[in-house]
Amino acid sequence: MTDDAERRARELENLRAVYQSLRPGQSLRPGAAPPPAGSRVGRNVAAGAVGGGLLFVLGKAKFVGLLAGALKWKTLATMLLSIGAYAFEWGWAFAAGFVLLIFVHEMGHAVALRREGIPAGAPVFIPFVGAFVAMHGQPRDAAVEARVAMAGPITGSLAAWLVLGAGLAWQHPLLVALGHTAVLLNLFNLVPVPPLDGGRIAGAFTRTYWVLGYALGTGALLLTRSPLLLVVLIVGFFTLVRRWRDPVPGYDALSSRQRATIALTYAALVIALLATLPLDH
Repeated sequence: MTDDAERRARELENLRAVYQSLRPGQSLRPGAAPPPAGSRVGRNVAAGAVGGGLLFVLGKAKFVGLLAGALKWKTLATMLLSIGAYAFEWGWAFAAGFVLLIFVHEMGHAVALRREGIPAGAPVFIPFVGAFVAMHGQPRDAAVEARVAMAGPITGSLAAWLVLGAGLAWQHPLLVALGHTAVLLNLFNLVPVPPLDGGRIAGAFTRTYWVLGYALGTGALLLTRSPLLLVVLIVGFFTLVRRWRDPVPGYDALSSRQRATIALTYAALVIALLATLPLDH
């Protein structure tokens, strides 16, 4: 009984650690010292960010898409790999719930791609980075790309709010931590820098908004000092330069109504996520 209690206490401490690490400027508990800069979490995130950046680059070269078509078991295998990696840091219960919430987010993209008639692979998970769905075709215009990009954060946010609400109603710390972490994850994905979902949504607007979105992402990097966001900004810079220099004729020719609908949906989702950030107890 003593060993079991100690194990549960350690898992709870790990859970508090990941929850608090996602909230800049807050320590694990009042009066506690901040975690050391060389912690295992920091090293894992940095390593995951580098690996994720390489996968993004390879994805642009179609390598990941071809590999995804060959490996039918990739979703389950990479899900289990991610759960195992997260469990070392945060415990099995949090790891499983976290990966399932990412899965819901990615399935939002997959369903939207199918509705738009774009062939796509199954979700692939990358420990300490997230997941992605490889497209085997191109959207016909920027509005379709924005709708597909928006579908992930919408379904992911609904799942996050459901889990968070259940945790608050039942006073269940694990569900509260999972829901709050998923809210932060979906909010991060809406930073308007490609290849994040927010960057693909911002592609539906004029070039001025692309530059403003990148400036916002740079500001977020200075505030969070996130190695993953640094990789995103590097990849996003080359994506923006390529799209600026070699535009696809007619791809960005959207009506004012289309742009307004996308902008309002994006703004409403961001505001709703920000409004639920304080709901952690």
